[in-house]
Amino acid sequence: MTQPSLPQLPPHLHPSASRSTVFHPRLAALLRDHRGKDVFRLEPDTIGVAGHESADRILSVRKATETERPTFKPLLGRSIAPAEAASVMRTVGRDVREALKKPLPEKVDLAGPWPITGHIFLRDLILGGDPYRLRILMSRNLELTTKLTWSVIAAGAAFPLPMKPRPGAELTALARRTAEATNYRDRRYAMGMYRRAAAPVCFTVSTLVANAMWLGSPFDRSTPDRNILYESMRLLPPSWNLLRNASPEYPALDPAIEASDDILVLPLLSHRDPALWDAPDEFRPERWDSLDPDTAPGYLAFGHGSERCWGRHAVMPLAELLLGLLRRDNLTVDPRQTSAKVPLAGLLGVDEVRLTRSGP
Repeated sequence: MTQPSLPQLPPHLHPSASRSTVFHPRLAALLRDHRGKDVFRLEPDTIGVAGHESADRILSVRKATETERPTFKPLLGRSIAPAEAASVMRTVGRDVREALKKPLPEKVDLAGPWPITGHIFLRDLILGGDPYRLRILMSRNLELTTKLTWSVIAAGAAFPLPMKPRPGAELTALARRTAEATNYRDRRYAMGMYRRAAAPVCFTVSTLVANAMWLGSPFDRSTPDRNILYESMRLLPPSWNLLRNASPEYPALDPAIEASDDILVLPLLSHRDPALWDAPDEFRPERWDSLDPDTAPGYLAFGHGSERCWGRHAVMPLAELLLGLLRRDNLTVDPRQTSAKVPLAGLLGVDEVRLTRSGP
């Protein structure tokens, strides 16, 4: 059943207009004090950059180092070369494509708290055939402390992983990398990589869809899923900042930057810059009818053109699939929920959205 078409209501009359998004105080302060600025000092040793031309110069001057990359920082003291990182993401991409070929259950209950409900659905869709000791690495509880994550990995790596899963199941290509490890140290590394590569895909997709539902549902039937997702990533960018550590190239780009300054490029601000966007705080997915997310000035949802996020080709198909299921089943935000918090976290999103069925 398709979602009924909504009349084109003015933004202030749409049901989402009654919802209040409450940013963490530090995020709220950035939006209040620095939106519309170009280059400015945040801390004695940190420069913030929100102007899209300055951000372009800074992100173009050199590639991110291994410590600046969010997913592929050194693991167990071992550097992850770009070739290995690319190979891992190709492996994840193959697993996502295989998951998308599977028939979806006709009846799946996605009502409840999000993003956790979507996260569990994606974990089981993509990684359902993998052994429990790998699937448990998708638990959001492991985000509490790094020590907890590595305790679980250490226990799971104690014994070899079987190459043949339970009857009727099939290992993902990412799981086979762990199964091929021949000793404890290599298994720990492979399990750490499994967590690093698979968890962000599930976390990111479920969060993007939760954000979209919070910001704009219910949606007009004619609005493409992709437009909805691009617009939700504008208002709540997956990475609200891009770190670049102090580097000798930067002082020459702007007189405000000193040799010892780290730099935070801030999509949180450029995505709401009134010089770049009409009605920058309003959820208007129709703006993407004429905009290209790869070339729109200041739009960095998947990173800069010089270094796009490797996971984008896995994230977008899954997000469209998941959002499409919610729209098919007429799910929307519980009308009793009028506010949601956006915590200070690497992955920007509302902490909990309660979804309910809005019709038969």
